[in-house]
Amino acid sequence: MMRSIQRLLYFLSLVFLIASCRKDFGSYYDRPATLADPIYQQLKAKGNFTNLVACIEKAGYQESLSGGGYWTFFAPDDAAFEKFYAENGISGISDPRMDTLARKIVNYSLVYNAYRKGQLSLYQASAATIGAGANPNIAFKRKTAYYDFVYKDKFNNKNILVVAANRNGGSYIINDNGNKYLPYFVDTTFMTKGLTASDYNAFYPNTPYTGFNVVDARVTQQDIPAENGIIHVIDKVLTPLPNLDQYIASKSEYSGFKALLDKAVTYFRSDDLTKRANAVLGTTDSVYIKFYASYAIAPNNENFINGSTTDAQQDTYTMFVPKNAELKAYTDKILKYYNKSFDNAPRAILLAFINSHMWKTAVWPKQLTTVLNSQDEPISFSAGNVVEKKVLSNGFFYGTNAPQEANVFRTVYGNAFLDPKYSLMTMAIDAELKPNLIIPTTRFTVFMMSDAELAKAGISFSQDRNLWGYQRPGSTSSIDYSTASRDRIMRILNSSVVSTLNGELNDLSGEGIIETYNGEYIKYKQNKLYASYNEENNTPVTIDSTKDAFNGKVYYTTGLLQYTENNVGFHLSKLATADATNFGSFFTLLNNSSLYNAADNTIAGVSLGVNYTIFVPTNAAIQQAATDGYLPKNTNGTVNLAPTTASDRDLVEKFIKYHIIDKSAVAITDTKPVSNPYQTLLKNVRGETLTVSIASTKTSMTITDNYRTVNANYAKSNNLSNRTLIHSITSYLKYNDK
Repeated sequence: MMRSIQRLLYFLSLVFLIASCRKDFGSYYDRPATLADPIYQQLKAKGNFTNLVACIEKAGYQESLSGGGYWTFFAPDDAAFEKFYAENGISGISDPRMDTLARKIVNYSLVYNAYRKGQLSLYQASAATIGAGANPNIAFKRKTAYYDFVYKDKFNNKNILVVAANRNGGSYIINDNGNKYLPYFVDTTFMTKGLTASDYNAFYPNTPYTGFNVVDARVTQQDIPAENGIIHVIDKVLTPLPNLDQYIASKSEYSGFKALLDKAVTYFRSDDLTKRANAVLGTTDSVYIKFYASYAIAPNNENFINGSTTDAQQDTYTMFVPKNAELKAYTDKILKYYNKSFDNAPRAILLAFINSHMWKTAVWPKQLTTVLNSQDEPISFSAGNVVEKKVLSNGFFYGTNAPQEANVFRTVYGNAFLDPKYSLMTMAIDAELKPNLIIPTTRFTVFMMSDAELAKAGISFSQDRNLWGYQRPGSTSSIDYSTASRDRIMRILNSSVVSTLNGELNDLSGEGIIETYNGEYIKYKQNKLYASYNEENNTPVTIDSTKDAFNGKVYYTTGLLQYTENNVGFHLSKLATADATNFGSFFTLLNNSSLYNAADNTIAGVSLGVNYTIFVPTNAAIQQAATDGYLPKNTNGTVNLAPTTASDRDLVEKFIKYHIIDKSAVAITDTKPVSNPYQTLLKNVRGETLTVSIASTKTSMTITDNYRTVNANYAKSNNLSNRTLIHSITSYLKYNDK
């Protein structure tokens, strides 16, 4: 009994204690009196947001904006709505059009997370980009609550349901709805980026720049705190901006470009999106993802480069789009060999054209001539050719009355790239030389190599093997697909490209010699061209016609500039036979020395694939060398051209080696500066390479050895051999090998 009474007293005490604390417990967890009302309640209480409040209610967002959350709301007041209704012929919130517009207005004015003005310029970088944390004063966009989801598109003349790509390339992230971004223009960001009011007014000429604008609206009140975010009052109703794809499609003056843009569209059916759309929309239709996978950017992608990161806050895409008439005039020109249609041209031409009009970064109005496009090119037209400027949800749009002339079209490269007769040449250029040939600030002369001429020379390409092939003309052997065949076409190509910074080959009616891209030489004479093979066989390349390009000149030819496959000794022998007075004694010395292999015409120390210069003293100079003790002589004082003793043969080898320049082909020409000193093949007793110095003009050359200067015989020089130039000299070179 006593225990029961004790229990009752304990229970009553506990009840009394709880009751006595009830008032304090409740007040601790009560809503603080100083806490601002939520966004919805504030707007409703202010009295000058009746239209916006009605939109919130019509869109079903009063609960979301009344409870928890963390939003930034750009709130147009009633004056803004009255202007909006008047401009669009809308009677008011009860107008049927507002059933759809209400959601768009509310969602697009609603930004995820709460930002005061001073916080909007912070770029919230992820660790995967430029460093974790907030980076000050570079952001100008934020993600909104609005996204398009499914819309109608036309494919193969049939209406289909599609969603826009949410990544560049061919991937799609299911849980990313592609929310649109809202651009704003804050003075701190402008200052950091070096922008001014003129950059804003270039896009919005009818709206004063205040230092805090949202699209073309002015912020009239800022940083109003709410329980669930921040309110900024604006003087204009904002509706979702179109993205680049949507805007171009809406403008008839750019329909030609849009048609080209859509040539690379691919549609992929998505089971997940189909199920979602069927549930939400009550449809049974399939849903497709619309990709622009082949382009530098996907113009329907609302995200930026890194997709799921925050990089869209501080950068955006840019496109320059030509109007229809200018577009047609230009594409007709570049497609003249394809019946003026991209449908008949290689896909690479279309991709190059479209990508040249795409920039992977924001191009502000003041930066029009300085920022490079996706192909690392500046604009090829002037700022005066820009006729329209727009800020869109995923980029900047510039309409133009001039196309972007891609470097692959306007440079010497374009003459091969845009002509199907030169498809093999284009493939060869793409393998090595393209990056240099498309630089507009360098100048080249290119001798064109048609598919037909390459075929005559036995050169082909197997698409199945993806290999170059070679079959010697007239041979019945099978085609060789080894690396030697690739090396052959590349060497011929390199011999057909010449750097001509000063237009050295603009006139081929005279006579001269010039170094080609790979360090070999070609000669020209009265509009005929000679590489080493052409000179060896007297089969010159002839000029048919010529065209000027932005960075040089091209010559259309009959024949190819081909290289000899004979070794240097072959050409020394041929010169000795044709002109014994100038080349005979030197070759006889060489032929009788241990340096020479008559079986294959090779010279010890002279390697394949390396450039050389050989100075050949005349017979009289050879005799003088013997008299002076630099070559062996007979008892009667004449030069011994066939020595037998070791010391005499050693003397001959030293003499020959000192007359061969190692790893450099030096021509008698004024188109290439000399690079003194030049190494010879001769070394002294300490193993040090002996050198000479060379000076050259267009018609003369001097060679300075250890003791004196020797002249070249211009009329007998500049003989082409296998990566080698052979010159006649009127004296001999003296050396000191001690």
